Amino acid sequence: MKRFFERVSTSFRAWPIRLSVFFSAMLTISLSAADPFAAASQPTANQSTNGPEAAVELSAVAQLGRKMFFDPSLSGSGQLACASCHSPAHAYGPPNDLVVQFGGPDLKRTGVRAVPSLRYLEHDPNFSIGPSTEMADNDPPPPDVAPAGAPAGQIKVATVAKADANSAARAAAEANVPRGGLDWDGRANTLQLQALGPLLDPNEMDNHSTAELLERLEHAAYADDIKKLFGANIFNQRELALDEALFALARFQTEDPSFHPYDSKYDAVLAGKAVLSEAEARGLKLFDDPKKGNCSSCHIDRATLDGVFRPAFTDYQFEALGAPRNRDIPANRDPHFYDLGLCGPLRKDYATAPAYCGLFKTPTLRNTATRKVFFHNGVFHSLEEVMHFYVERETDPAKWYPKRGNGEVDRYNDLPPEYRGNIDIVDAPFDSKLGDPPALSDVEIADVIAFLKTLTDGYRPDQPSASTTPAPH
Repeated sequence: MKRFFERVSTSFRAWPIRLSVFFSAMLTISLSAADPFAAASQPTANQSTNGPEAAVELSAVAQLGRKMFFDPSLSGSGQLACASCHSPAHAYGPPNDLVVQFGGPDLKRTGVRAVPSLRYLEHDPNFSIGPSTEMADNDPPPPDVAPAGAPAGQIKVATVAKADANSAARAAAEANVPRGGLDWDGRANTLQLQALGPLLDPNEMDNHSTAELLERLEHAAYADDIKKLFGANIFNQRELALDEALFALARFQTEDPSFHPYDSKYDAVLAGKAVLSEAEARGLKLFDDPKKGNCSSCHIDRATLDGVFRPAFTDYQFEALGAPRNRDIPANRDPHFYDLGLCGPLRKDYATAPAYCGLFKTPTLRNTATRKVFFHNGVFHSLEEVMHFYVERETDPAKWYPKRGNGEVDRYNDLPPEYRGNIDIVDAPFDSKLGDPPALSDVEIADVIAFLKTLTDGYRPDQPSASTTPAPH
């Protein structure tokens, strides 16, 4: 994130979830209740959704969380489970190309944002505002790879030029960069809080209160499991019962390897077990080139310097990219409604911080090729559209934004005029000018997309195309 920011208050207080029985997550006792929600679309307890079987036995608490995740009875409609919107067959992202999913008591209500993926959240930092976390100059660059047909493991090191970031103004901006948290606006600091949001949202699972949610849990088919794990009288301690239920959901997402399989082709390349094709290798170079795609400035494709964490393909920072207004979102029929990201409407603590209005969290690009909706408002439905928008937003704005009555292009029309100065026009490819040639040609865009497809989980060396084929519904 490299936009110029004003100094604003950085106070943030997350609701602390009390997890008094953390040790119970490690139990592997048998639970007597059968899972009534087993379905072909679910991953097994020991298996990644579209990856190889993993030798992981889920703890009893995680098994409980799994039952909750697939349980539609936890919703007001009785028809919507966590997995309904976060589909295991689609990298725990949206199961379709709908801009926003339907929910509420009659499954006719909608929210205002596209569904994010629940994969690869395990290293997401808590929300904060502070210095930019740009990769240090001595960090190792991502691998270049030998052409197709070369022996696996012949990986050359590419030298990646650094974008200039030396101005005093930019340095001041980078001292106030929002980063971390879950959801598009970073408002949840834990998996527990993230799960609670949709459970209580009237446009989603529509529990009117935590008391109503607990009532559903108390009458769930696995209620006896909850009592065995947390005590026979757990439902007499309402706050603690809620804590433990949310903890179970978090343990499922933490323990089950299908939420973080790291088994894409690119992971195999990093491990020296595969090589990129010529098109994929060209795409990676363009992805990294600060004068071309410049994608890796926000979607970091390097392992950490100590090699402990594999590439997240996000810097967890927030950016205002000026995505066009999506008229297919019902809330946008009101010309006075705007989704301002960090400034609301779903989070409230930065509502009076204008420098952060219009900023949304940078998502991981892992499994991005499996998605059918892109950006927080789902305005685009293909990677081709996304890439063309990136390189043509400034060079040909009339292609992406409507015209006002006076014939002028209404640039960045999904933000009120007073916040449009927050949009990134500094970093390539957004530093282009009207009429400039796009930073990437059609052929180069195709190469970048070829590389992006290597980030899809479930790569099989004996079935090279398997990871780019969506799992069945």
